[in-house]
Amino acid sequence: MGRVTSDTTATDAAAQHAPEPPGAPPVWQRRLRRFGLPARPQTDVRARLVPAFPEPSGRLWAAFGAGPEAAARLTRWSGWLGPLLVALFAGVLRFWNLGSPRKVIFDETYYPKDAWSLLQYGYEGTWAKNANDALVGHPPQLLLSPEHSYVVHPPMGKWLIAVGEGLFGMNPFGWRFMVALLGTLSVLLVCRIGRRLMRSTALGCLAGALLAVDGLHFVMSRTALLDLIVMFWVVAAFGCLLVDRDRTRARLAGALPVGPGGVPLPDEGVGGRLRLGWRPWRIAAGLCLGLATATKWNGLYYLAAFALMAVLWDVAARRTAGARHPFRSALRRDVLPAFGATVVVALATYLASWSGWIATKGGYYRDWATSPEGRTGHWTWLPDWLRSLWHYQTEVYSFHTGLTTPHAYQSNPWSWLVLGRPVSYFYEDPKAGQDGCTAAEGCAREVLALGTPLLWWAACFALLYVLYRWLFKRDWRAGAIVCGVAAGYLPWFLYQERTIFLFYAVVFVPFLCLALAMLIGALIGPPGSTERRRTIGAVGAGVLVLLIAWNFIYFYPLYTGMPIPKSAWHHRMWFDTWV
Repeated sequence: MGRVTSDTTATDAAAQHAPEPPGAPPVWQRRLRRFGLPARPQTDVRARLVPAFPEPSGRLWAAFGAGPEAAARLTRWSGWLGPLLVALFAGVLRFWNLGSPRKVIFDETYYPKDAWSLLQYGYEGTWAKNANDALVGHPPQLLLSPEHSYVVHPPMGKWLIAVGEGLFGMNPFGWRFMVALLGTLSVLLVCRIGRRLMRSTALGCLAGALLAVDGLHFVMSRTALLDLIVMFWVVAAFGCLLVDRDRTRARLAGALPVGPGGVPLPDEGVGGRLRLGWRPWRIAAGLCLGLATATKWNGLYYLAAFALMAVLWDVAARRTAGARHPFRSALRRDVLPAFGATVVVALATYLASWSGWIATKGGYYRDWATSPEGRTGHWTWLPDWLRSLWHYQTEVYSFHTGLTTPHAYQSNPWSWLVLGRPVSYFYEDPKAGQDGCTAAEGCAREVLALGTPLLWWAACFALLYVLYRWLFKRDWRAGAIVCGVAAGYLPWFLYQERTIFLFYAVVFVPFLCLALAMLIGALIGPPGSTERRRTIGAVGAGVLVLLIAWNFIYFYPLYTGMPIPKSAWHHRMWFDTWV
């Protein structure tokens, strides 16, 4: 009996120290199951790596009278047809009467003029003090001289604005054209990103439609500022990383061995040691993040956040594929290529954006390295243009961190999500009979950078929902959305003494719309819910979306500078801080 007990104990001890089978849940999860924690449903490993898109139904097209073949064809095209229709709607809104107001509004006093100067000289020249009035005069005048001027933002966004000016001239439509185009394309990107993220064409199109009717995104799409350009490149980078994620996980899934019954099995060799090869979509993401940073420096925060997120996605993919030490495997095989594809590519892109300044000799600080101050130090062996550029960057950094000049429309980031202090870009109060005013009391014309209030306030609850999904349900999609919001929002809390504005938040507005679409999807109910549950959820979601659309229409005059009676303008000033 003693020998039997001893052998049994030895067997138990060996079993305790035996390696766990690939894909086994962690020990802490197995212990919690003793107290009632339900186990995750076991699914095909390949399906966990790359969830399939649900097969769309042709019932919608059949309801519109399409025949079986036409309905099947339209259903196959719906993944592109729906997003393109939403983008077309957004484009019509943004390009309609784009040249109005025919004024240089708010910070258009900087970037369109710098863009035109880049076209002429390759660097930013100097404009006369009355240049704004001369630009929209009859006839317009370009009061530009080649004397360099000091600018505090990289040139990429201004080069893009210059494309529209080169095509349509130095006028409001010309300098707003490319920003409106990028605003429209960003709606298309969000539709496609939402579709891939949530595996639902309807929810993807909903996210894009919400972006199309957001007031802040709308106003920024019709104003030649840099922040919407940063937003476009950030969204494009996010989309590239999503495609890279799916393709990488598909490569892992395709390499897994197949067990009895044709079921793929997790495998240590595949999950832990497979090299993931050439990843062009990750390089494209690095390029986009470099273009964002080369427009405004807040793109750097997205570069850091997205690069880390992409590596964590690799860790999760390797764990699902069967790696016993996924962090170690990712560190050995993925981190260095990821650094090269994102950080190195972004840095090279940033340097390339300064090519006009580098190739010419007239730019600000261009010859600093040859000055008496520049000839000293330990880095004189570097090329003169590189040392001059580095000095320029340090001066710009000092400017940005020390900018505390008070402004009437500055706001603290704590108030952004509730739209505490929007920015007025343009205001006039024409009398009856002037500028289209027909009200005896007089009119107001304003362009107010204000997000659609109901959308933003609903998005606050959506952020709480995605935080819950990420922290407690381990939903990577919610985590990705949280990352997109956090990288564009949280860094501004480090600069609360700096002069900052609500319109900086346009960079993370697409992620708010994705969060709200995800919340609306949850309201409607998951597949398999009862018909009553889905009906109630769909009605509630429909009412919310219609209210958001109505809210956009209500504030539309304040987004476009339309003349409205003074009383109607006052009715739209819901809070004193909006005035």
